Amino acid sequence: MHQEPLLEIYGVCGLSVVPVKLEPSDKSEIGTQLLFGELFTILNKSEDGKWVYIEIVQDQYKGWIDSKQYEPVGKEYFTEYQKLQWPVCKDVMGVIQGNGKYFPILMGSTLPFYNNGTVIIGKNILRYDGEAQFINHTPDLKFLERTAKFYLAAPYMWGGKSHFGIDCSGFTQQVMKLCGKQLPRDSYHQAECGFKKPYSERLPGDLAFFHNAHGKVIHVGILLDQNVIIHASGEVRIDMLDENGIFNKEKNIYTHKLSSINQIF
Repeated sequence: MHQEPLLEIYGVCGLSVVPVKLEPSDKSEIGTQLLFGELFTILNKSEDGKWVYIEIVQDQYKGWIDSKQYEPVGKEYFTEYQKLQWPVCKDVMGVIQGNGKYFPILMGSTLPFYNNGTVIIGKNILRYDGEAQFINHTPDLKFLERTAKFYLAAPYMWGGKSHFGIDCSGFTQQVMKLCGKQLPRDSYHQAECGFKKPYSERLPGDLAFFHNAHGKVIHVGILLDQNVIIHASGEVRIDMLDENGIFNKEKNIYTHKLSSINQIF
């Protein structure tokens, strides 16, 4: 690990999506992803300078990104970014243009310093084509359901949080973000959010958590109704839920064992 003082200590994601690795290697497992506009602190660099170790401001997740896949920013940008709540891309895909580039960004991507269709990424002023949505922090269960269903059929991918690959906790994190609630990245940390309630008091919008044979929380989904859950398992899908867990009608089996019900709103 490189231990000299870092010249760059803040960064922002200027690409559609960037993998955040558990180790500084292309072969390493993906822990999560950065979406366009997400801010982070740079904690360290690999000895060869090819990787930077970051902490994402949104959820405090730490991991390694390729040193070629971010825009460095100064303290002023970093500070001003956090003073306001910036809108997000509301469309399944929007488009960013500028500096000879033209590329898509995904639903839930942050639009830093948004102003009349422009965003600022580092020193670059870029054009955004798409609908910008300011997040409503007032609970709205109908909006939550619509947002969750936008992800239906998104393929499951460990560490993913986009329509082109998403895992169970990435799905709940992104949906809740768009509904004004910030959650940690992993399901076992999300299980510590809100408050637990008896199964008999479950309501739409609650999160349902599921554990493995050792009692560790390994899965999460969102209740659409008292007995209906939407979750990422193979793909984002809707299944039945009872006090035993998730029941997959197609396979005629329980796929996940219920651990707890948490109220977030």
